Amino acid sequence: MEGTDKRPFGFWTATALVVGGMIGAGIFVQPAQLAPFGWTGMMAWFIAVPAAMLLAYVLSKLTAARPGSTGMIEIVGDALGPMPGVLVGWSYWVGIISANAIIALTAVRYLAEFVPGLTATPLATALAATALIWALTLLNLGGARGAGRFQVLTTVLKLLPLVAVVLIVGGLVFTDPATFARHAQAPFKARQLTTALTLAFFPLVGFESASLAAERVRDPARNVLRATLFGTALTGALYIVICNGIVLAMPPAEVAASDAPVALFVQNFWGRGAGLAVAAFAAISAIGCLNCWVLMQGEVPLGMARAGLLPAFIARTSARDVPTAAILFSTVLGSALVMCGALPGLTGVLTFMLQLTTAATVWLYAGATLAALKLGIVRGPAVIGLLAAGWVLWGSGMEPLLLSIALMLTAVPLYWLRPRPSQVKTAAASG
Repeated sequence: MEGTDKRPFGFWTATALVVGGMIGAGIFVQPAQLAPFGWTGMMAWFIAVPAAMLLAYVLSKLTAARPGSTGMIEIVGDALGPMPGVLVGWSYWVGIISANAIIALTAVRYLAEFVPGLTATPLATALAATALIWALTLLNLGGARGAGRFQVLTTVLKLLPLVAVVLIVGGLVFTDPATFARHAQAPFKARQLTTALTLAFFPLVGFESASLAAERVRDPARNVLRATLFGTALTGALYIVICNGIVLAMPPAEVAASDAPVALFVQNFWGRGAGLAVAAFAAISAIGCLNCWVLMQGEVPLGMARAGLLPAFIARTSARDVPTAAILFSTVLGSALVMCGALPGLTGVLTFMLQLTTAATVWLYAGATLAALKLGIVRGPAVIGLLAAGWVLWGSGMEPLLLSIALMLTAVPLYWLRPRPSQVKTAAASG
């Protein structure tokens, strides 16, 4: 059965949304971030991936239990009350905007391997990243169907270099397993595990993409669950093999010092040409991830407004059912954040935004697990998931954590402007 413009996403598009949301620029730089942690960093993956799978399961079961909802934020609002729903949804939206700024800049830096002028100055970098954000904004303004097809294409392309890394690692396992024991690794240190876990968890953020866009998915009770679990498992397995394989196969200091450790790894074993190819696919990966989150930056406030958690004017859409105002407003804020990175004295703001993104998005997972407990849905996994979310929040650092709370509270005025429940029911009946 063909989908309509209201629900254009089937299983494979929903899976591409999950994988596309998770696999962005992070997988191409993560080995450098975790290499200094040695065995602690490697152990962190075996905690982060199961934690993400568990949270993905809880979110998917919540979506399956409420197939008529606009998405996860409405479910949290229904279970815990409108104020908690607004706060976690708003915090998540802030995280999306800050993530988009970082992803766009990362894509431009990879593209600069082929067009050096893109990063000749901080202003040139910021302008190029802003142009990229606006290009994908225009794509999404054309409708969810076109954005979804673009997501499937970029997801397929971004997996190619990752498959190449898996082939190299697999080849070494069978032909020269001693490669993975030649370089001394930092010993496991329990006191570093929280920090390493937060770093490992950040690239896994995005597994909730299908749950947030459940309103766009056909047969959400079935397809959201399958797409989320399959996409999360696939991505988690790739992260474990790729990141741990690279860290073990090369000198840790060399990996840690690289701006493009995956390209360095491929170049080391397959030559310079292959390394450049990985740089090209890294740019494609970041662009595909950015497309996913530009879609989400409109879907999140739209779902909240349709659920009666935000003022009704935010729910206005175009003839193609695109939340034009929400997407444009989000893009303007993201562009402003990118341009701030070009100002003298503010070049470190995006690094801080990376930490903020983790803290801001994990609040949604905490809210979802509490909603599952309140509704009596998969309570056992929900308890464990809540503990995991709290652990990651603590590991994000005190400043990002406090700032995420402060930004959350800026949604309170919008909460008071939301329509009354009777107004929501009347609007739904007339629609």
